[in-house]
Amino acid sequence: MPATCPCGSSVPYRDCCGRFHRGEAAAATAEQLMRSRFSAFAVGDETYLLHTWHPSARPPRAGLDRRVRWVRLEILETTGGSVVHTEGTVRFRAHYLDRGRPGELEENSRFVRHEGRWVYAGASPRQRLP
Repeated sequence: MPATCPCGSSVPYRDCCGRFHRGEAAAATAEQLMRSRFSAFAVGDETYLLHTWHPSARPPRAGLDRRVRWVRLEILETTGGSVVHTEGTVRFRAHYLDRGRPGELEENSRFVRHEGRWVYAGASPRQRLP
C-alpha cells in the first residue's frame, strides 16, 4: 500500500482513506467519500468501490483496468455534501497514466445519503487526453 494517501492529503494512507477501505470509519462528507473512492481506484479496491455505489446504479463490477494507474486528484468544486446535507456534488479532475501515457478525467459526481451513509449516485464525465 502507498505510504502517503493517494487522495492528495499528506496523511499516511492507513490513517486516511485506508481506514474507510478497511471499514473502520464511514465518510462524513461527500468530498471525503469522493477522495476515498479515488484512493480505492488507485489501490485497486473494487469491493470498496461497489460498497459505496448507490444500489440503484451499482454495476456488477467496478471495471478496474490494471493498465491504468491513478496518480493525482484535484477537487475543483463542491456543493452541499456536508454533515447536515443529504445530497452533494463534487467536481474533480483525476490524473492517470494509461500504459505510461498521461490522461485526465474530469467529472461532476453526485452523492446522496443512503441508509445513513454517503454513496456515489452517478456523474457526468468528460475525459481529456493530452
